[in-house]
Order: sequence, then structure tokens, then C-alpha cells
Amino acid sequence: MLPDPPEPMTGIPTGTPIEIVGPFTDKEKEEVRQQDPPYIAFEHVSKSFGDVHVLDDVSFSVQAGETLCILGRSGVGKSVSLQQIMGFLKPDSGKIMVAGQDITGFTEDQMEMVRKKVTMVFQSGALFDSLSVGENVAFPLRERGQLLEDQIQQVVNGLLDMVGVAGMADLLPSDLSTGMKRSVAIARALSAQPEAILYDEPTTMVDPLMGRLLGNLIQKLKHQLRLTSIVVTHDMRFAERLADHVLFLHEAKAYFFGTMDELKSTNDPFLREFLDMDKLVLPQA
Repeated sequence: MLPDPPEPMTGIPTGTPIEIVGPFTDKEKEEVRQQDPPYIAFEHVSKSFGDVHVLDDVSFSVQAGETLCILGRSGVGKSVSLQQIMGFLKPDSGKIMVAGQDITGFTEDQMEMVRKKVTMVFQSGALFDSLSVGENVAFPLRERGQLLEDQIQQVVNGLLDMVGVAGMADLLPSDLSTGMKRSVAIARALSAQPEAILYDEPTTMVDPLMGRLLGNLIQKLKHQLRLTSIVVTHDMRFAERLADHVLFLHEAKAYFFGTMDELKSTNDPFLREFLDMDKLVLPQA
């Protein structure tokens, strides 16, 4: 049975910077793949910390509007990959392309321009503890200086409604659960009007219901805002719902890169073991 289509976004006032454009058609997807260069690409990227090789000659690509899920066991370089895209870490060798630019040697000032196009949702949420939820979401809007205050408040309220935390604008981050903090972090990321969002383990340390709600939200953003996304996750079921392509990292290598259907039909013994272990269900107490 096919999953239900994402429900339409609600709560965003007309005329705000957040534009709902609807999902790509199959024809549009094919045109993007054939005509446009990848929005994000690693070309033979390696990264070590001392004697520990985290990434070794890793290559992959993500087209505009697509979602890549990065899978693998702990410590295989999944989060390091995101940090290199954001410029927080530099590769030892290889090339990283973002929005048609080689960012490998970019200065911090140059990376600030890249971060206006690509934003990241951290595991912790990385919210400003001293600012309210509403002020956190409004922060990128105020930095841009393009909207009046009443417009900012409209966008903030609309985004909080979109991510399922309407009415919480006056709360502090310390008042929120882990899952709610991540929802607010997604709202703040959207207020920056990015072209791409990177998610670092969005469902880690949240209850199954909140994990499902976060999955629904990311799926909506994929289909209705056409955002390019990279999702680091350990959750195969979560990846199945979202991924156009999958990167499986193992022993610092890009062990597999392809579609979810190709991954699920693989005969590779290591990948089959990973997939079969994921299917195990613990007995009810």
C-alpha cells in the first residue's frame, strides 16, 4: 500500500517568503537529473582525525529537490559529512560542491554566503537558550532586515503552526521536549529561506509518536517546498519514507550509493545483514 500523500501546509500568510510550490512531477525530476548539475556533491572526499580515518575517498551527489539519507553504524562519518558541507570542518582531500560552487577552500566569510542557502538542524536543536521560541524563529528574518515587525510575527506564527508547535512562541527552549525543540529548529531553519536543509539524526532520543510527526514534517517540506535535503539517520523505516537515494557508509567508505529500491533488493551479505537486523521486532513484555 502506498503511503498517504502529505497534507497541505497551513498557517503561512500569503505574500511571505515561504512559497508552497507542490511536489516535483516525474518529468521535472528527470529533467533535473539530465540537465542540471547536482546541488550537493562529494568528489573523492577524505577526512581523518589523527590516525582515525573517518571518510576515505567518498563520492556521492544530491540533485536539487531530492532527499538523500545517509545510513551506517555510529562513528562512520555521517555527521562529519554534514559538518563539511556547512564548512565547520574541511576535508583533507577531495572536493565538495554546493549550489554549483567548489566550497572546499572557502573562507569563513564565503561560507556565510553558502549558509544562507544551506542550513542545518542539529540533534540538540541548537536554539538560543535565552531567547523565546518565537524570537529563535524570528532571528534569521530580523538578520535579513527585509520585513516589517508585523510581517515577521505573521511568518513566525505561520511557521510554528506548520511544524506543530503553534501557541508556544512565548516559551523558552528549556520548556520544550527534545522533539519539540527539533520542530522549532526546523521552523527557524525555514525562516532563513534556504534552498537545502541538512538534518542530523532528527528522530534520535524522541518517542515513536514524535519521531513519526517529525518524519511527516520533513516529508511535507520535501514535497511541498521542493527543498533539497540530506538526512543522517540510523532508522531504516524513516529512510524508506523519505529517501530518493541512500548513501551507506561503512569503514570510512561509501559502501553503497543508490536508490532505496536498489538497497532493499541488494544481495550484498553485509547490507542484507543490516537490513535483516533492522526488521527484527522485540517481543512484547
